[in-house]
Amino acid sequence: MTSLFVMCFFLMLFSSCTLAYDNYNSHIFPRPLVIEYPEGNEFQLRESLEELRLQCTSWRFAVEANNLSPWKTIPPECAAYVEDYMTGRAYSYDLQRVSRAAGAFAKSVELAEDGKDVWIFDVDDTLLSNLPYYAQHGYGLEIFNHTKFDEWVEEGLAPAIHSSLELYRDVTSLGFKVFFLTGRSERHGNITADNLIKVGFQHWDKLILRSPEDYRKQATMYKSEKRDEMIKEGYRIVGNSGDQWSDLLGSSPADRSFKLPNPMYYIP
Repeated sequence: MTSLFVMCFFLMLFSSCTLAYDNYNSHIFPRPLVIEYPEGNEFQLRESLEELRLQCTSWRFAVEANNLSPWKTIPPECAAYVEDYMTGRAYSYDLQRVSRAAGAFAKSVELAEDGKDVWIFDVDDTLLSNLPYYAQHGYGLEIFNHTKFDEWVEEGLAPAIHSSLELYRDVTSLGFKVFFLTGRSERHGNITADNLIKVGFQHWDKLILRSPEDYRKQATMYKSEKRDEMIKEGYRIVGNSGDQWSDLLGSSPADRSFKLPNPMYYIP
């Protein structure tokens, strides 16, 4: 017994020491046994956690600024940080700030009388939230699986992003043409439309989905080509809202583009 306590005493100076005496006088210590760390160790732990939080915040900022493209998954050490961000108030505040800025801009625009002023919305994680899906897949910790994600899409259960719903209502009431430009395939057209209507997006002028010839194109090229077509048809792209830079960059950009936060995945 004496040698065991001496060993634990020295181990406590560097790491936790758990005493389990199921067969040897377990009544000596009440359970659970709580070991008090020296104050220096607590300080070091707090410093380490704060350093990790700062590193993950810096990583998320770089993601949103499009400085890290391309990337496939979130850093494993930032998994808890991303979950806290996505499920906490910060994500909601960031969404609201983007939508309010977009709404203020929309109200400042003097629309032409020809009905050709357009506001484009992406769908996934811009209008419809896939957070319930990503909550089951590590909030971006897992490599994207098209098959599993398609199964989620086919359920048609994605909730609305409420701040985007407010912006959508603003731009429709102002008289903009509303185009939904999504990377979803045409075979998901009906379920996507039903899902949108069910959560409050009742009307739109175009719902543009990937046709078979678009499947192999990167999102930036695909969406650029669709915007090019809008311009050729005489439309003016005034605003564009999306959670990916590939929703916004490329040819025929909007007069103003609004990037919604999304640190869970990257689409080129």
